[in-house]
Order: sequence, then structure tokens, then C-alpha cells
Amino acid sequence: MTPSPTARPRARTVLLVTALLAGGAVLPAVTASTAAAADTAGATLPFTQFEAEAGTPVGGATTVALTAAPTTQYSSAALEASGHAYVHLAATGQGVRWTNTTGGPVSAINLRESMPDSATGGGTTATLNLYVDGVFRQALNLNSKQSWFYEGGADHYNGSNQNPADGNPRDFFDESHTFVTGPPIAPGATLELRKDAANTAAFYDIDVLDAENPPPPAAQPAGSLSITDCGAVASTAPTNGSAAPGAVDSTAAIQSCINQAQSQGRTLWIPAGTFYLRGTTGLTAQGITIVGAGQWYSTIYRDVPLPNSTPLAALFNLTSAHVQGFHLDSSSTSREMVDAGGGAMDTSGAGWSADGIWSQHVESGYWASGTGGTVRNARVTAVWADGINLNNVSLGNSVGNDLTATNNFVRGTGDDGMAVNSVNYNTDPAGNRTYYTAMAHITMTHNTVIAPWGGKGIGVYGGSGHLIENNLISDTARYIGLGAGRFGVNGSDLLGATVHANTVLRSGGNGYNQGQPALHVGNGGDGQNVGVVDHVTVTGNTVRDSLYDGVGLSTSTNTLVQDNTVGTPGRNGFVVAPPFYPAPTGSATLTGNTVTGLTAAGAAAFRNNSPAFTVAGSGNSWTGGGTDPEAPYGGSPAAVPGTVQAENYDTGGPGTGYFVNSVNGTGNGYRADGVDLEATSDTGGGYNLGWTSAGQWQRYTVDVATAGTYSVVFRYAAPAAVTGALHLADASGANLTGPVALPATGGWQTWGDAAAQLTLPAGRQVLTLAQDSGGWNLNSLRLTAAGTPPVTDLAAGRPTAESSHTDVYGSGNLTDSNRNSYWESANNAFPQWAQVDLGTARPVGRVVLRLPAGWGARTQTLTLLASTDNTTFSTLRPAAPTLFDPAADNTVTLTFPATTARYVRVAVTANTGWPAAQLSEIQVWQQ
Repeated sequence: MTPSPTARPRARTVLLVTALLAGGAVLPAVTASTAAAADTAGATLPFTQFEAEAGTPVGGATTVALTAAPTTQYSSAALEASGHAYVHLAATGQGVRWTNTTGGPVSAINLRESMPDSATGGGTTATLNLYVDGVFRQALNLNSKQSWFYEGGADHYNGSNQNPADGNPRDFFDESHTFVTGPPIAPGATLELRKDAANTAAFYDIDVLDAENPPPPAAQPAGSLSITDCGAVASTAPTNGSAAPGAVDSTAAIQSCINQAQSQGRTLWIPAGTFYLRGTTGLTAQGITIVGAGQWYSTIYRDVPLPNSTPLAALFNLTSAHVQGFHLDSSSTSREMVDAGGGAMDTSGAGWSADGIWSQHVESGYWASGTGGTVRNARVTAVWADGINLNNVSLGNSVGNDLTATNNFVRGTGDDGMAVNSVNYNTDPAGNRTYYTAMAHITMTHNTVIAPWGGKGIGVYGGSGHLIENNLISDTARYIGLGAGRFGVNGSDLLGATVHANTVLRSGGNGYNQGQPALHVGNGGDGQNVGVVDHVTVTGNTVRDSLYDGVGLSTSTNTLVQDNTVGTPGRNGFVVAPPFYPAPTGSATLTGNTVTGLTAAGAAAFRNNSPAFTVAGSGNSWTGGGTDPEAPYGGSPAAVPGTVQAENYDTGGPGTGYFVNSVNGTGNGYRADGVDLEATSDTGGGYNLGWTSAGQWQRYTVDVATAGTYSVVFRYAAPAAVTGALHLADASGANLTGPVALPATGGWQTWGDAAAQLTLPAGRQVLTLAQDSGGWNLNSLRLTAAGTPPVTDLAAGRPTAESSHTDVYGSGNLTDSNRNSYWESANNAFPQWAQVDLGTARPVGRVVLRLPAGWGARTQTLTLLASTDNTTFSTLRPAAPTLFDPAADNTVTLTFPATTARYVRVAVTANTGWPAAQLSEIQVWQQ
């Protein structure tokens, strides 16, 4: 289920799949050690995944990849793509090509792709052409009717809003499958997806193509009862994001056949074809076997008129039944009732089974309780909520014991890919509680979970005796990859689970700006921080390329973390009390664990942010390494005179570089410890220090050029005045400034200046910012020799000019002090330029260029020019590719010998991220 500040009562919520591609590439981020670790993890699949980024872009197509952890809570197509990368086709003749090295013929394909929404929402349709060995084979019918949600505006985050005007989109990708027209694609042949003139979508973002050769349709079992015998009629028209016009409603006929099969003790047969349930009624069966001709042949499709006001049961509501070999789909456009959100299968009873069912465009794939049931060989793709949720509440049951999910493939879920969901109680509208038996002995083994865009990969919430083993989880877009804890205030405590030999790749996420770890154990996994998590064993797991911390522990007891490997984490290796996952108490034993590839500034193999959480350790790769030494952030002390950014406190961790009473903050992508930082809207952007509290402190190593008296200007924000807010101290603790009062600025992001003086010796030294009371944010400390005028951005609020702009994205946005507004030139029309008029000729020596903090990386080819008369321009910096990288706050600083200029111009001739020039800020500084 989706972690959130408020738990929902019923939430329905990778990768190393062997993609045999020409050149031997699997995924750009996969390493040989990852491949070895994942050999035994994941499902055995009947298809091969061809990742677009591992194919060959043709005709000028571009590969777009996530290059750094998100610094915003919002999504992007690269973040939601498997492998966190895709190929972008935006012009006629562009395509992506692979070679069929599967060793067998390919007669069917399933494509995960994204194409634009319509201008007002609701999606569009278009085709994309398939070529085999360079020869046109067929046009694929695609649509965007069942994708694209928008999170901008009030109360839309993590919702199902479908108004493009609100911005901040998510759920970019959908999946469509078809048989290959003509002969199968032979081994060694090439297959190419190409945007031709007849393919009218503005772009196609290709994520992954699944190639397979399905077996022939299964024969009808002897003695079975076919739904066509009862009057069900198959539609021959294909669906493409909505129901086929004129299709016959077979709901009553199929239900009648189910009733007859139950009374006669016969198997129910679903022959090849698409059979419609038109309306809000689902199908109910008990104690029978239902068999289809195969998931590529037999389809039950639900079509509900929209908008819908009737609560929907699942397509199938099954008790002690066995189902096998068919496909479930619907015309729903979100998980909400108004959009016909309903599940594929709600299951309960004893000894039930589901084998080889393919579910798409439904609320959840499986919502299953009971005793002794099994889900195996499922394919769950592009669903709105959970892929497979094993629980103790489905269909009014109160138990969930000895349930198994094995060898399943789940991709692109709007909530958890898979979940063990033990509910303690539910409360009805009158306030009455219904209690349930805590779940026991749930097994999830050899499953593959890829790219959940709205939930965890696998979540284990409550119960006891569970086994989570040999699963492959990859590319979560927003949340934890693999978590073991409890769900919400009404969930069961987790009193024992084994998490063994799983592989978690490129996972974690920045949902709610929390910087969540790839693997997590503790009671904070849903944001509630309540309940007991005890005796969870985490052994032999591999965590690679996590977006933030590799493994996080919050409040939990008797946790054993043994023989796990964390490689190249985005922040730290193992962390107790990572940001937003407190551990005021707890205990764990860490033995034999290994961390390699630490690269983030200030990152540590192991960090314990909670003095009250007891850790016993031995044989770990960091044993004997001691505490990280204190050092200036970034490696070099801040120069004085100069500006010290509040977020750049020294490394070394808690008690060394800083001390805080609680771990908060939303700017976790910037610092490995993620302490009390958030993105600032102040001029210059970056991050500010927040969540201030008496007794907290940060230390800053500085290098003072000359001994003397200095003025220090604190750039701060405070909704209300704070008396005695802070002071600066030296390494001995001596108070250098006295108490500094901060007048009210009127808001947490309304900025002002407060000044003090201090005397400093020359040379390298440490200053401590002591927080004497809370209620304020701090962006920077600007130290100048007493009497030196303050340094300001000469471009702030100044007029601008441009070569062109698109829509509302004019050059005036460059100097409005709003980081999120930006200039964008006319598309596909390089070269372009924008400039600022300083009002009079001024000495200048530095220009700072920025893009919005949440944008992905891109390289723009820039030339920096200056003029005193707006006619003759001199070159301050010649044309050069310039990287805007989210890991560097999408900020580029250009320095040059001091010159005099009134007009400062940036010329742009190329942009790898978009076919236009793009900038959100131009700052011009004297020094």
C-alpha cells in the first residue's frame, strides 16, 4: 500500500530480467556483480524483455535516463520507466531496433510505452509501426486513455486527477499486446519500432518490449461447460483503451454458466475471444474450476459506463475456486469508483488457486484471503493499485494463513507490486470495529516486480512466520523497494518474518520528499510510526544502486541483518533512523554485511542516527572503520570573506558535523544524512536549514583570509519574531556573536537579513551555528570585512529580452526570483538567446544559470556574451556543452575575468533534454 501521512483503510496498491539483446547489454545500470546476485532471484518467464535503452536508437531517436536521485516528490517518465530509462521518438524516421537473440521465433509482443495525453485529458489513440529486417510488418494500435494523472494544485498528490492543466504528471506508461502479423520474427532477425508519417502522436516513449512465442490455444477440457453454451458471445473487434462498439454483454450468460457448472460439478470453459461484462455487476463463483484457452486467447473485459456512481465488486469474486489461463481487462481510467475502478479477482476460502492469469487496467490484480491458496504464473501489468495483495479481509473473510505467491510477474502498478496485508481491525462509518485474525505463514518466492509507479515493490505488513525469498524488485518510482513493518494504526503487528536472498535494484523513492530507502525494516513504513515489529530476519539480500539509502531500520526489535550486500547506494549503506523513519527505541544485530561504492558526499557504510537504538555488530565491511571524521562538505573549507550555505555543514554525521533532536527535512537528495533540509524559494535557490529547535547545532569549517572583525548577515525566514534565536561559536565553544534576534519575515519562505559582528583569527577553523530556540529557517551566512557592502544579484527583477519563447514561458521568468518559472524558446529552432538588462554598465565576474530543481539532467550548448550598448557583444565564455544536473541542484556557475557590461546574453545552440533553449534563472554577480 502507498505510504502516506494518513493510511487508507483499503489500499490496493526490478530489475534484472534476462533481456538477450544484440551487443550483450541488459540495462545500463546493471553490473556483472548485480547479474550474478540476481541469477536465482525473480520469476521464470515465458517471454524476453527488450529494454529500449539497450536497443539501438535510429534516425535521431534519443535515450532519456535518470541520472540522479529525484530532488522533488513528483514523478517523471524516466523515474517510472523500467531501468529508469527509455527511448524518445519525436520525429518521423526515429525508432529503436533490437536483434532477436532469444534463440526462438517471436510471434507475439507486449509493448510498454507512453504517448501524449490529449490537451484536456482523457487520452488519444495513434499507431506505431513495426518493422522486421527493415521491412514494414504492421501498425500497432496504441492509446493514452488509461494513463496520465496530474498532481499539481491542491489535494492532487497521489491522486487520480486527470486534468492536464494542473501539471506535475505521473503514470506515463501503458501496455498493449498483439500477435505479430505474418510469419514469426526469426532468430537473428531485427525488429524495429519506428515513427513514420502515418504515426500521428507527437512522441512515443518506448520503455520495454516483451517478445514471446505463446503456445497454441488450449483445448476445451473434456466434460467442461463452455460459456458459449450459455449464450456468451465473443467480440472480434480489438480493444484499444476502451470497449469495442457494439460488443454484446455476456454477464448474465456467464453467471448462468457458472451456476450450472457449480450445480453439475463441472469445469467452466472460457474459449478464445473477448467476452464483455457491460455494467457494474461482477461474476461470483464457488468451489469450481474455471479454465481459459490461455492468457493470449481468452479475455473477460469489463466495460462500465462513465462516470460511475455504483461501488464495484471485482470482475471475479471467488471462494475456494481454481482459475487458470485467461486474461482480465477493463475500460477503467483510474482506481476511483467514478472511473470504474474495480479489482480483477477477489478471492477467499480454502485451497484455492490462480494459475496463469493476466490482469490489466483494473484496480488490483488479486485481493485474496483464506487458507492454503496459491497465486502462480500470473502476469499483472498496468493496474491502478496493488498487483497481488494477500490479506485477511477479502470477501468478508477474517483469516489469511498459509497463502503463497510464486513465479509471478508484476510491472507498472499504482500501489504495491505485492503485499502481505494483515489487518487488525477496520472501523465502519458508525465507529464500530471489526477485528481479524493476524495473518500467518505467507510465502512469496521467485516473483519479479518491476517499476511500481505508486507504491512499494513488496510490502510485508504485519502477521508472523512469513517467508519473502528469491524475489527480484526493481525501479520503484516513489517508495521503498522491499519493506517489512506494519500498515497504519489499524494494521497487525509484525511478529516474525524472513527476508532472504532477494535482489533489490535501483529502488527507494522521494514520495512526500522523504528520500526512502531501498530496503526497510520497522514500523514507520507507512508514515504512522506505530506498533511492534519484532524478530525480522534479513539475510543474503542484494541491494544495488539505491536512489537513497540502501537499507534502513526504524523502530523494531531483535532484527537480524546478516550477510547482505549493498552496492553503490545513492546515500548511505545501512542507516538506523533514516529521514522520516524514526527509531526512538529498538535493537538489531548486524553481521557479515558488505557495503561498496559509496559516492555521495558525507555518505557512510553504516550510520546510527538514534542513540537509543542498540546495534550489535561484527564482521561487517565497515567494522573497525570508526566514525567518519569531520571534514568540510565538498572537501574544501568555505572561504571568508564569502558565503557559507547553511546546508553545507561539515561531514562526520550526528555528534560530529551536526546534532539534531529529530531527523526531518525534505531535501534528502542533497545530503546523505538528509537532516533538516528543504528546497528554498529564496533568490539563488538551493536548500535551507529548517526544523530548528533549541539544543541543535551545525558545524562549518571555514578558511579566514585575514584576521579581523567581520560582519555576518544571516539570510533567514521566520513567520514570527524569535528573540535569541541563535549564535555562532568557535571550536572551544566561546560565543562569538552573542544572541541573535530574528524579526518576523511573515512566512517560512519569506526571506530577510539579520546581522551581527564577530572577530576571527586567520586560517582554517570551525564555526558552530548554535540553535538557541526554534521557529526559523536559515539559507546562508554571508561574512564580509566590517564595512564591506553586501553582494547582490545584479539581474534580480531586471528587464529581459529574447529571440523567441513558447506559450507562457517568456524570458521575464528569468529574473522573477521564482525557481519554478522558466524561459523556453521556440521548439526545433536553434540557435536561440535570452538576455538581461542591468540598467547601467556594471562590473561583473560571475553568472549563475539554473533550471527547476525537479527537472532531469540535460546538456545545453551555451555561449555567454556581454555588451554595453546592446549592439556589439563580446564573448565572456565560448560555446561549450554545459551539464545541468539534478545532483548539482540543476545549477551552473560560469566565472570569467571581470568585465563591464550592461547587457548579459546567453546563447543556446543545442539541448539534449528538449528541442528548445530552457533556463529558469539568470543571475549576474560582481564577484
